[in-house]
Amino acid sequence: MTSATPGTTTATGQRGVPRLGTGDRSAAALLLVATLVAIVWANSPWAETYEGFWSMPLEIGIGDVHVSATMHQFVNDAIMTLFFFVVGLEVKREFTIGELTDRSRAIVPVLAAVAGLGVPALVFIAIALPTGNAHAWGVVISTDTAFLVGALAIIGPKFPWRVRTFLLTLAVVDDIGALLAIAVFYSSGFHPVPIAAAVVLMVALALVRFLRAGRGISYAVLGALLWVALAEAGIHPTLAGVAVALLIPVFPPRRSQVERTAELTQAFRESPSTSYAAAVTRSLRESLSINDRLQSAWGPYVSFLVLPLFALANAGVHLDGATLSAALTSPITWGVVAGLVLGKFVGITGATALVRAVGLGRLAPGLGMPRIAGGAALSGIGFTISLFIIPIALDDPETQDLARVGVLAASVIAFALGWVIFTVADRMSPPVAVGSTLARPFDPDRDHFRGRADAPYEIVEYGDFECPFCSRATGSIDAVIAHFGDEVRWVWRHLPLEAVHPHAKEASQAAEAAALQGAFLEMARTMFANQDALTTGDLCRYADELGLDPDRFVEDLRSSRVIRRVEDDQLDAEMMDLHSTPTFFIGGKRLKGPYDSASLIAALERSVVVPG
Repeated sequence: MTSATPGTTTATGQRGVPRLGTGDRSAAALLLVATLVAIVWANSPWAETYEGFWSMPLEIGIGDVHVSATMHQFVNDAIMTLFFFVVGLEVKREFTIGELTDRSRAIVPVLAAVAGLGVPALVFIAIALPTGNAHAWGVVISTDTAFLVGALAIIGPKFPWRVRTFLLTLAVVDDIGALLAIAVFYSSGFHPVPIAAAVVLMVALALVRFLRAGRGISYAVLGALLWVALAEAGIHPTLAGVAVALLIPVFPPRRSQVERTAELTQAFRESPSTSYAAAVTRSLRESLSINDRLQSAWGPYVSFLVLPLFALANAGVHLDGATLSAALTSPITWGVVAGLVLGKFVGITGATALVRAVGLGRLAPGLGMPRIAGGAALSGIGFTISLFIIPIALDDPETQDLARVGVLAASVIAFALGWVIFTVADRMSPPVAVGSTLARPFDPDRDHFRGRADAPYEIVEYGDFECPFCSRATGSIDAVIAHFGDEVRWVWRHLPLEAVHPHAKEASQAAEAAALQGAFLEMARTMFANQDALTTGDLCRYADELGLDPDRFVEDLRSSRVIRRVEDDQLDAEMMDLHSTPTFFIGGKRLKGPYDSASLIAALERSVVVPG
């Protein structure tokens, strides 16, 4: 199940460069420490204090209204709502502007995830059916993404980005399946009046986005009321976190708001004042969707507080001789181990191979079946949701302990199996970095460029005429050219993101049609200045304003020659696995990080030593 994970990639605009390392390892290490502390505490001479502490009553009251629960219930039913809230935010973002917006690209991990939900459940049912506990199949369906990503960071395979993206995309579907399983199969019946109240509250939550002020407090208050309504309705109340998250809007940074922020920043530089400072802060905040802001704000608390606290409250398995002896022969324990380790591995790997074989989808460049197999093995690390469902699905405390032993054993086995697969695969077939080097070198007879063809410095930009960040990057390029003069050449290549920019492909064709009349740069600048008006009529009007032959422009706009020229750039980008704009290559090497003029100048200066 997903927790906060850094390193998302937006559909357009500045990419947050993921760093598979310190943050992931730290979160996983803390979760592991909390797990070990719980196990040691539950099996120490002070084991009674473990049970006593988490059974301790906690009461909150205002006037005559009182709510009471044990510490264990408080963690599982209340604190974990924040975990599900962050999960919901990630799910909403991925389907709106993230990896899952490209349906053709997402089909492989999506179908693999579905198989990774169903096959483990079937394996568990087959083994646990004689015990009468087959209904606990939900224990084996979900992957703990916090441990998964941390394990990937610890193993450290070469060039892990594509397999990490595949696994995180898979995890989104895994999350949805696990959440639906809890809502449908592991809730305690339904009560119509509280359900009606919950529906009304969700409608109110959907309307909060239209408030001019007070949206944050409105989401918080209505979310708390929804939690109560779901609890009264017999639905696990933690799902209130998911519901609120899915009703919070998400959008890419708005061009107008970003430009407004830049104007306010300039005004503050020229005339520092508290009013300008407040305006800049407010504008910066509002330029990002509340989804992005909440993920950034609450993600670390989930990774470094909520999940370790949950592990401390739930991983205290009694590992005495009797429990371990019973686990060795228990169908429940072996059902959990087989479901998580074998079921996840077979389901994900088999589904991926099948989807590729029948041509329904294909893997991203740099991904092969050995890497998918390694990721599938690691997906058997089931922890958070597995432990979460155990006390809901199983009533007997001894049976619960047997299931927990299975979860812990499966997680260790899955980690070891994944490590072996990645190590062997990397040694037998060393992976090659994808997209780190420019696939096609500069060709002065083909490429559109500014500067000298033999300039020592080179910057290649893959861009989209409807992307607001590409238009702003033109200012950075102007500053770079002003700095280097004729010692630098800037090269433009097309990467229209049609999924999010419906006019981008035709705009690229318009630039090529204008290029056939010697006006590529003029048309490019005109389209960047009018990104909100890129319909066919607009493009023809710009061609007329630039003095181009209108009949020839219209004929070239949709000619096979022009379309093929744009698609050639798109195929190059696909081969390098580029899916955000603008993407820059400096001296043939892909630029990671910011692309302001100072960063571009510094990268160019590092790329080559010019003879003095």
